[in-house]
Amino acid sequence: MRIGLLTEGGYPYVSGDAGLWCDRLVRGLGQHEFDIYALSRTEHQEDRGWVGLPPQVARVRTAPLWTPYEDGAVYGRRARRRFAEAYGELAAAVCGGPGVPEATGEPADSAGAEADRFASALYALAELARDEGGPAGALRSEDAVRILERACRAPGSLRSAGTARVRDLLAVAAHIERALRPLSLDWYEDDALGSADLCHAAAGGAAALPGLLARHLLGVPLLVTEYGVHLRAHYLAPATLEEAPAVRALLAAFHGRLATEVYRAATLVTPGNTHARRWQERCGADRAKLRTVHPGMEAARFADVGEAVPGSRCADPDTLVWVGRVEPAKDLISLLHSFAEIRRAEPRTRLRIVGAAAEAPEAATYLAHCKALAAQLFPDEADGAHAVGDNPVSFEEIGGPELPSLAEAYACGALVVLSSVVEGFPVGLVEAMLCGRATVSTDVGAVVEVIGGTGLVVPPRNPRALAEACVTLLRDPERRERLGAAARARALELFTVEQNIMAFHGIYLEIVSHSPVRRVVVDEAGEPRPFGTPAEARVPGRWTGTRFTTERRPRWAEGAPVRATVPPPVPVAVGEGT
Repeated sequence: MRIGLLTEGGYPYVSGDAGLWCDRLVRGLGQHEFDIYALSRTEHQEDRGWVGLPPQVARVRTAPLWTPYEDGAVYGRRARRRFAEAYGELAAAVCGGPGVPEATGEPADSAGAEADRFASALYALAELARDEGGPAGALRSEDAVRILERACRAPGSLRSAGTARVRDLLAVAAHIERALRPLSLDWYEDDALGSADLCHAAAGGAAALPGLLARHLLGVPLLVTEYGVHLRAHYLAPATLEEAPAVRALLAAFHGRLATEVYRAATLVTPGNTHARRWQERCGADRAKLRTVHPGMEAARFADVGEAVPGSRCADPDTLVWVGRVEPAKDLISLLHSFAEIRRAEPRTRLRIVGAAAEAPEAATYLAHCKALAAQLFPDEADGAHAVGDNPVSFEEIGGPELPSLAEAYACGALVVLSSVVEGFPVGLVEAMLCGRATVSTDVGAVVEVIGGTGLVVPPRNPRALAEACVTLLRDPERRERLGAAARARALELFTVEQNIMAFHGIYLEIVSHSPVRRVVVDEAGEPRPFGTPAEARVPGRWTGTRFTTERRPRWAEGAPVRATVPPPVPVAVGEGT
């Protein structure tokens, strides 16, 4: 089958989000054909180029989100009236509430009516873009700002929206214009997204919007995968000093409405864990549409450490290891205070913090603060008056002579610690499990779901509880071995690349088998051919030479039909297609 893979700021670009799992998915499903539709976030990302693409990628189409897509469209009077009506409904739906059904406090019928209002306005803008050209200019116009202002001042609008000033309205209008730039793309044709058997969005938000429009305009089924919920990321994004409360409230409402419509329109939604699933249900996703598919990790790179002889896996039985990107959400401050209590109970213990600062501007400052705190809590210690002092806390990065690889980082200690206060899917925790390491983690995000009963879990921001759990396992090496072996077995069962690929392969078949046939096969007389799409066409191998026409809707009478051809005999090896 042909898959339209939709991405934003990631695959096939060298840098960005979700690139690794998308590449593994495409390479793992070599029996299918992929068309990549990628939205780039920055000019720098485009300049860095693409990763190497496998042969099953038939074509790649890209578009920038960092600059408007100009198609030269100039709206006349009738088109401007259509835009004003559609954008007015969109603004009214955004200003009328937060967009998340459970957060509105309104009856379900009222919340559903507002969701329908937003969806109708969004699709009206999409149809306007198809008929008259992209609305980029109209979305940046003075008329758009005035429409948004009227919606903010209307009775029943959000209280914070009523306080919006002109500067706030300009900021919100600019953000909505950027989010709706996919409306102006030329992807919604029969030879583009219309030729796909299904669209697979690698994230919510802007990545899912082309799939949403393809479903509405062309009838292509939509699959949405979220390993990090887009709406949750927007809520947790730090506010800037220039951003007024009205701006944050309106943008949260817009993204909430968009997320609700994406979940409602999608054929299936695949969260990466139960934590993400709860967010999606809160945003209006139907439980019957949800299929949890855990991210897949490459287990082979950790095999040498994970399969080592029990008792020889640990380089230092008195060392704790933390691995990850250094940023405030990881709460290394609590970890350092917890380690101070651990040292009082076990004076020989050491802590190795492995990782560089994250890309966020405040991450480098946070790392410097952690190093200063470590120097203050643990002055350099020496065995004697003439020995060189040594700090029990070290800050290191992977790639040096002592830690040449990620697996070596996990192998250098007896216990892996996770101290985060905010976490989605804890990738580092799964890596530690694949290495056969016992873990102590804070109860955030999907940690409990991932760890099961193979590690200790404590409340976040509780240094004493973290210290007590670490000391318990440091003093019991046999228990550490049992937990590490159980953790590796659990990770190999649930969190490998192979299980991820097989899960999506089954989901693709499920969606296509339940979707209406949009491609009509006719016989020599021009009549629709019964069973023109054989079941064998859904499995690997070229079983048929039948040609298809792609239609926007099941319309037999429109366009020139394609004559069915008699497929030539194809030799089939024993076991082929199984």
